[in-house]
Amino acid sequence: QVQLVESGGGLVQPGGSLRLSCAASISISSIYVTGWYRQAPGKQREWVASIINGRETNHADSVKGRFTISGDNDKNTVSLQMNSLKAEDAADYYCYARRSWSGSNYWGQGTQVTVSS
Repeated sequence: QVQLVESGGGLVQPGGSLRLSCAASISISSIYVTGWYRQAPGKQREWVASIINGRETNHADSVKGRFTISGDNDKNTVSLQMNSLKAEDAADYYCYARRSWSGSNYWGQGTQVTVSS
């Protein structure tokens, strides 16, 4: 089992920044992949970014160059720095983790990001 707790969501104006954090109950260095999905109202859940084996980072094309995922092994946290936010980035953001390549995803409870002037 992996417990994940997100924080850092909120209201931000277009062009602004937010930093989301996900605290894991185990060492993130022992997790195969951890990252973020998001889901806007009426839309399917969309993958945003991930870290594999604590080193390899990947970002969706829609956020590349604006969002950056990072991991802190000492604090067992994974963060998502979101810059130049757009209205279309507004969504509930969910942290996820998978302990092995073939395993199931664990999910956090989600944190809401609202982008509005």
